[in-house]
Amino acid sequence: MTKRLEGRILAGAVRSRVCSRVTAGLRAGASTPPGLLMIRVGEDPASISYVRGKEKAAAETGIVSRVEVLDLSTSEAVLLARIAEANRDPAIHGLLVQWPLPKQIRPEAASEAIDPAKDVDGLHPYNLGRLALGRPSIVPCTPLGILALLHAGRVPVAGARVVVLGRSQIVGRPLSLLLGVKADWADATVTTAHSHSRGLVNLAREADILVAAIGRPGAVTAEMVKPGATVVDVGIHRLDDPAAPKGVRIVGDVDAAGVEPVAGWLTPVPGGVGPLTVAMLLANTMEAWERACGVIGPATWMEACGLIPEGPGSGELVSGGLGE
Repeated sequence: MTKRLEGRILAGAVRSRVCSRVTAGLRAGASTPPGLLMIRVGEDPASISYVRGKEKAAAETGIVSRVEVLDLSTSEAVLLARIAEANRDPAIHGLLVQWPLPKQIRPEAASEAIDPAKDVDGLHPYNLGRLALGRPSIVPCTPLGILALLHAGRVPVAGARVVVLGRSQIVGRPLSLLLGVKADWADATVTTAHSHSRGLVNLAREADILVAAIGRPGAVTAEMVKPGATVVDVGIHRLDDPAAPKGVRIVGDVDAAGVEPVAGWLTPVPGGVGPLTVAMLLANTMEAWERACGVIGPATWMEACGLIPEGPGSGELVSGGLGE
């Protein structure tokens, strides 16, 4: 019987850990609480919902969040100037620009304008470059959430054959790099597949851990899953369905009904990866704040992913560490 890798309870535990570290930092004399600025351009309904969820989660942990909404007609130059101001603001420790952006603004220009030390989405070339070198610093949030789910479920990662379906900058590429890091919590053999990969069905069936991040509802079917494999569904889609509550049914990239009898583990949609993406944003903000305050200790994201025990000094308990 397929087991569920539930994200909601784990995300709550991550928020609790972040809250504890915020409290400890303020008691230790930090002059300001961690500050998170989220910039949204336009009124995209999905973006509004995502940012609102991030605000709510931040408030639960003691992180002071703020949302700035710019008009849909905002030029790239104006956005970059605002980012430069936020980079100089000592009260802002985490900074993100919510995607999607209007066509006149290049997403890569916005990502590259953010100070790498405040890049809590982990999308700046500096942070992605460190990840590629096997020396992760600030890591993209969704890959961190997936890593946390795998370890919480005690899914073996070291030595496992992982196939990541999708090569986006936000999920596919950084996840492939993260799971391939030379460390006792990773060390997987990772293949990144995409729409032009030959023999995709057979390739997917080789995976001990199959990650679906391709952006098409129900694209991963039972024939693509090795019996007993762990299947992680990153997708989230809203489909019209008159029989569903409010006329909308939420599904992922995986045909859950077909895959469930085959897989050993499966993340639900909703309630799997999504809540952890937000929780890891808070962990990254916490880490950026601690670094700005001069705190030297175990990486917040490693603690949030369950890779090290919770509490001061726990960094000494990590076996293996990072390597080239």
